[in-house]
Amino acid sequence: MSLPDLSDRARPGAMVAVRATPRAKRDAIEDGDPLRIWVTAPADQGRANEAVRKLLAKALGVAPSRLTLKRGQTARDKLFQLD
Repeated sequence: MSLPDLSDRARPGAMVAVRATPRAKRDAIEDGDPLRIWVTAPADQGRANEAVRKLLAKALGVAPSRLTLKRGQTARDKLFQLD
């Protein structure tokens, strides 16, 4: 799995728009606006949200705990804030 280098977006307070797809065949990120993120986790009990948060944090080069889901808990379109 090759992730894009998104470290240039890793500024405190930055908002990152994401279009998430759960139950994908593989974990992947496609750079763009919004970012497209595919995760293998199912969308029940927040598993896909957590998988998206971890994958996004890895691409940004930050700890997952620094990303907060601000909008889109149950939607495909999400907005994360970097703390």
